[in-house]
Amino acid sequence: MADLGIRSRILVKDVMTSPVITIGEDGTVDKVGELMDKHKIDCVIVNTKKNAKPVGVITERDLVTRVVAENLQPRMVTAKEIMSSPLVTIDADKTISEAARRMNLLNIRRLGVMYKGNLIGIISSKDILSVTPELIEIIQEKARMNTVEEIEENPPSTGYCDSCGAWSETLREVEGSFLCEECRVERCSEE
Repeated sequence: MADLGIRSRILVKDVMTSPVITIGEDGTVDKVGELMDKHKIDCVIVNTKKNAKPVGVITERDLVTRVVAENLQPRMVTAKEIMSSPLVTIDADKTISEAARRMNLLNIRRLGVMYKGNLIGIISSKDILSVTPELIEIIQEKARMNTVEEIEENPPSTGYCDSCGAWSETLREVEGSFLCEECRVERCSEE
């Protein structure tokens, strides 16, 4: 794919969401809800009061299970009390495959994205899924190009198959014998 001028590895920084919406750990849950509504997002990162380092995340699910289901008053609960902690992170220069593996392994849907020790974005399983169709198209195009190159390097011949004797317009040489497509497939499956 490098021949096409396309980078073969898609990095976390290519698909992450940035900037990240944050709240201090002493911020109230009603403010978290307001931020989610205002920015049309499904999570907010929680920072420490001292050095504004990310320490956790609050998702819509956290709001439902830890506030609504417990019948708590959102303005009486702090972000620190309901956040999921620690915030699991990944380096911005890792591949989306690595991010997907990490999410799957830890059974989570989002990762904080770090660069030089600073939180610069967030990547979710939804972000990864959004680029999957394009990746499939790139892979299919590469496969087509490889097939065309193979045909150009080894053009098919016309004649009788050395194995089955049938007439074929797509004979290919395999280990010194000219075989039709069916016999080539059969020979490959025997090996």
